[in-house]
Amino acid sequence: MIDSKQKYREYLKQDRLALGRQRDARPRLFGDEIWKFEILLRKVEYDLNCRHGVAGKLIGKWHKMRFHRLSVRLGFTISPNVFGPGLAMPHYGTIVVHGNARAGRNCRLQEGVTIGATNGSHEAAVIGDNCYFGSGAKVIGAVRIADDVAVGANAVVIRDIAEPGTTWAGNPARKISDRDSHSNLCSALFE
Repeated sequence: MIDSKQKYREYLKQDRLALGRQRDARPRLFGDEIWKFEILLRKVEYDLNCRHGVAGKLIGKWHKMRFHRLSVRLGFTISPNVFGPGLAMPHYGTIVVHGNARAGRNCRLQEGVTIGATNGSHEAAVIGDNCYFGSGAKVIGAVRIADDVAVGANAVVIRDIAEPGTTWAGNPARKISDRDSHSNLCSALFE
């Protein structure tokens, strides 16, 4: 969680690396909407956790309005304070993440991913570090996912994945490999 200016900068740096933008200092004026979305997400998190007073609330409302507008345009439904540093979404498309879900460092979400609660519950997934979710993957309910796990395209995770460094696929998801998620994440994150 972003609780200081230093952590805010760390999150921005990790997100930039996760998106494969090692050489770019800023997003381009036209394009780079996903990077702009992630910057606004982190600004909203900083505003919620660190800004106080009237001026802070006004700045926070401005960032939140811009964040909401870009969320709708890109098809992302992601609440603040869900993902650790190193979030990567390489494509636009519907991505829905429940506000009570929690994910660690270096999480990559392809288009069509849903991480949600079930049956009116407010409990959602807890996801470890260095996890990858393929196109259309679904994580439903209060499941726990270990570190370094890859979830394949269109997989449906409804039970805990306790074994780190594995690949899961199918409906319901089952282990298909002992291969970890690192090949699906940007290599700059592990340097």
